[in-house]
Amino acid sequence: MTQSNHPMPRGASSDPLGDELRAELSRAMELNGIGGFVWDLPSARVMLDPSALAIFDLRPDEFDGRISTLYERIMPEELTGIRARAADILANPRDSTGCGNYFRVRQSDGTIRWAHSQAALLRDEAGNAVRAVGVVRAELQYAEKQSILESDRRRQAGVVEATTSALSQALSVEDVLAALTSNQILGPVGAVGISLTVLEQNRLHRLASAGMPFEYVRDMEYGRLDDDRPIAEVFQTSSPLFITRENIRLNYSMLWPYIKGTGFTVSAVLPLMAQARLTGVLAILYEEKRSFSPEERNLLIALSATVAQSLQRARLYDEEHAMAVGLQQAMLPAKIEPVPGMCVAARYRPARAGHQIGGDWYDVMPLPEGRVGLVVGDVQGHDIQAAAVMGQLRTALRAYASEGHPPAALMSRASTFLRELNTDRLATCVYVSLGPATGQAEIVRAGHPSPHIRTVDGSAALTVEGGPPLGLPLGLTTGLPDPGDVPYPVHYLHLGPGETLLLCTDGLLEFHDTDMAAGERQIEILLDSGPGDLDQLAEHIVAAIEDRQGQEDDVALLLASRGGPRSAAASDVHRYSARR
Repeated sequence: MTQSNHPMPRGASSDPLGDELRAELSRAMELNGIGGFVWDLPSARVMLDPSALAIFDLRPDEFDGRISTLYERIMPEELTGIRARAADILANPRDSTGCGNYFRVRQSDGTIRWAHSQAALLRDEAGNAVRAVGVVRAELQYAEKQSILESDRRRQAGVVEATTSALSQALSVEDVLAALTSNQILGPVGAVGISLTVLEQNRLHRLASAGMPFEYVRDMEYGRLDDDRPIAEVFQTSSPLFITRENIRLNYSMLWPYIKGTGFTVSAVLPLMAQARLTGVLAILYEEKRSFSPEERNLLIALSATVAQSLQRARLYDEEHAMAVGLQQAMLPAKIEPVPGMCVAARYRPARAGHQIGGDWYDVMPLPEGRVGLVVGDVQGHDIQAAAVMGQLRTALRAYASEGHPPAALMSRASTFLRELNTDRLATCVYVSLGPATGQAEIVRAGHPSPHIRTVDGSAALTVEGGPPLGLPLGLTTGLPDPGDVPYPVHYLHLGPGETLLLCTDGLLEFHDTDMAAGERQIEILLDSGPGDLDQLAEHIVAAIEDRQGQEDDVALLLASRGGPRSAAASDVHRYSARR
């Protein structure tokens, strides 16, 4: 903006000192990178002094005096906001203060710099804005601050992403605790220690901790609501505490002896609120950090809400899972009675994914003439109805077996029974009638995986021709009018002394990243490498699936071997494996 020369009043003497000071003022603005501008609003013309032109990287001979030319140098992201704020101010006839704007300018070489403008409005007697007069300056430090803020925003986004990712995989309370105390959360948060405490029967109970002083972990697992500790205070007030080392020394004498010998500097003690209920308190410890910025406090409070929701969801899951597991267990045999001349071991493992119960079952049934019936089956579905149908079908099978029906007839009757329940549920099943004294076995299967056998020569799957699943409508099977005529071929086998027969549901053979053929091979390897003791062999097999991620189906396993009576009680070989 060129300086205007106002005529001196007639008779007034010149003011050399004033002229010198005005020149110095103009030079001071130029030296400090501050430029001036005047924007004539009716004509949309704008005048810039040399310093202002330099900020926009314009030479005097290339600036045409149009505001649109300046707008071309301003980054579009900021220009939208500048225009909106200007429109609001111009529309208010009482506003003469103008406004300030931070914005980015693209230089002729493509580089970007931050600038700031501040302007005041001049209005005519009618209140119409006629000019905007102001200054503009380069903002090198503002660019640095923005870079730091952007880095902080990225770090905070990383913390949120890491915490959310870790907790999204947690189903049970145990999973939540493992996630909270892992480096997956501690690392991004930048903390050295963390603990989670809940209230049980008006008593503080620390559920998990990591990086906490050993003596504190040992002595402070339980506590009282009136303890002289920040955790107890947060339980009473439901408000977060951000405390320093000095705060603890002065105000929490009970905690100070555990802290004074450590490098602890500050801590965030956060209430875990879910649906307006306090479910626990999360304490996060830091070293070297001196204080919490407002942004950090808001971030930690937001993270505590995420933890609270995860903890509440996990507790609900654990309760429902325990109820479902208990119902499923009640549907299975309470114990396996000893079978003379045989060893038998059984396991049941509920699915990891979800809390629904399934229709998998096993049974060992005494038969006429000293024989024994071995059965493993699976009712379609994972819900209470599947478990109820399983209980009815298992009872029907035991009744038919006790009447002495041969295996093929037993399977046909069971299919008819399930069909007449009108549940629209199907079931698969494998049944073995075995004579412990002779080893003679008859096997039938209804849409179920074939048994496996371990002999002195190794392990293999038996090739057992099968019939249709139980309960399948007759029109979809053979078209025969008499339900009893549905064919279930019988496979005859001699089980030698010391040989082991394995029956299982498909949950043991097939899961999300493995097909049935690979599962069959794995079972053969497990049988070959497993111990001779049947109970230990059952543990060996189910341990192989314990670490599967996303196991979506239940597992029922039944092992039978000809041999002398075991020394262990019958209840020792029957276990309901419900570990998650």
